Amino acid sequence: MSVLSEQEIKSNLSSMTDWMYVNKSITKEFVLKDFNEVLYFVNKIGRSAEAMNHHPNLFMHSWNKLKITISTHDKGGITEKDFELAKKIEELK
Repeated sequence: MSVLSEQEIKSNLSSMTDWMYVNKSITKEFVLKDFNEVLYFVNKIGRSAEAMNHHPNLFMHSWNKLKITISTHDKGGITEKDFELAKKIEELK
């Protein structure tokens, strides 16, 4: 699996709501109803990420926010696998 070019990344992001390309990662912040909803969402993401063997960085903050950052660390950038995980996350919400 190879690292995507900036053009390929922008093309993929164009079909995704509120995901951004920042520092060789794709990222999005979710604002949910409350703390319990954030915890529930994090657990659903965790199960999917584990099944894919591809793990995002998850940062819970405030009482209802979750920032997700995804990259393929061993490749040093963004691959198709990152977009597969981001799309799976969107399906879980």
